[in-house]
Amino acid sequence: MPHTVPHQKLFLAGRWEATDDSIDVVYPFSGDRIATVSAAASTTAVEATAAAVAGFEVMRRLSAYARGEILKKAASWIAQHREEFARVITGDNGKPIRQSRTEVDRAVQTFTAAAEEATRICGETIPLDVRRGTEGRFGIVRRFPVGPVLGIAPFNYPLNLVAHKVAPALAAGCSIVLKPASRTPRAALMLAKALEEAGLPPGGLSVIPCSRHVGDLMVHDETFKLLSFTGSPDVGFDLKAKAGKKPVVLELGGNAAAIVHKDADLDLAVRACVTGAFTYSGQVCISVQRVLVHDSIHKAFVERFVQATGKLVIGDPMEEITDVGPMIDEENAARIEQWIHEAKQHGARVLAGGERRGRLVDPTVLTDVDRGLAIDCREAFGPVVNLHRYKEIDEAIAHVNDSRYGLQAGLFTRDLGVALRAYEHLDVGAVILNDAPTFRVDTMPYGGTKDSGLGREGVRYAIEHCTEPRLLAVHAPHES
Repeated sequence: MPHTVPHQKLFLAGRWEATDDSIDVVYPFSGDRIATVSAAASTTAVEATAAAVAGFEVMRRLSAYARGEILKKAASWIAQHREEFARVITGDNGKPIRQSRTEVDRAVQTFTAAAEEATRICGETIPLDVRRGTEGRFGIVRRFPVGPVLGIAPFNYPLNLVAHKVAPALAAGCSIVLKPASRTPRAALMLAKALEEAGLPPGGLSVIPCSRHVGDLMVHDETFKLLSFTGSPDVGFDLKAKAGKKPVVLELGGNAAAIVHKDADLDLAVRACVTGAFTYSGQVCISVQRVLVHDSIHKAFVERFVQATGKLVIGDPMEEITDVGPMIDEENAARIEQWIHEAKQHGARVLAGGERRGRLVDPTVLTDVDRGLAIDCREAFGPVVNLHRYKEIDEAIAHVNDSRYGLQAGLFTRDLGVALRAYEHLDVGAVILNDAPTFRVDTMPYGGTKDSGLGREGVRYAIEHCTEPRLLAVHAPHES
């Protein structure tokens, strides 16, 4: 008898529905089909859009307390189902199981923060009696939810990056339709279950796995008042062009750099950069792709970095000991292999790794890399890091800025003057001092410049995108 796999229905405004089409979920390590998920057709998208309009009228009238309670209950449900979530994440995208558990914990934090921020959406009172003839006037400014939100999420963090779209929207009083990545839809559908159990009104959320074509139909639809997208720059800016008048938040790619200055704590820098380079096989938009090391410590840093890289365990991501698992598919693994080969042809030296076995790419350390090659100037999104050297801090800053991306950068130094100079001149969304650029907590503003995107995520900052200020100008004339 043929092997059967579990099937997951999609979530349409409070209803679990099966459709005629389905999406296969493949375990990246083995290539085996492990599940199927109902796929939305254009008619389903139309239903979800209409439900979001009706749901918005309900959501906008919920008290801050009620929204916060729903989000707190969802956070609790996620925490209670931690291991199940982690295994779904690893099964769908091949992330090592320990890293998947960390993602679940972060999603709990994201929903908890959103619950708190739901009660802190503040306005202000401003004087309007600022010129002759305006006596007795003042203004009240409140933030109101913008309307139905469309969220499109990537494969690499299929729970927490979904949470960064769903939780702020609900906290603000918006409804949201979510398109999860087709490769990794199941964690988002589990999240829908969490919110259903938490008592979210039926129209507050729809999770509809679908094709790019169906997603584009919703992007075009003026019913949605905000588009929030995380993914590649090419797709993101294409969607922005299709989005019409609606505001767009884009959290896109990067080729993050870390600067290791001459006074750095080498053990700290090596440990942080190895973790930052090879976590989830480098399939992280703030993965360390370039490390710029001061001449005076270059030799010592390289020796320690290569040694630490060689200790990483590569293999089945379901195994507790695994540090580095497969890439999402063989196509991307082959691309990384080809980029490494191209770098070697142009004089780069491989200090560690460089080999591929199917979807597994060994953690790879390169030096003497031509800065114009794809492996250095484009987003690798794989387990590869390039080591460069510099003499003066301004040289390192210029090197980091010589990129189409500007998401985050790391700097290791004890010199406050150097730190402030880098903070002033690095053209990035965040400078991470004495840690890798991969550092992120879910309450901080997160986003970048140039091809790294528009706007900011991070719960409070995302809520600002999900709301708009409205002024009440009050005339209270004094009695004569």
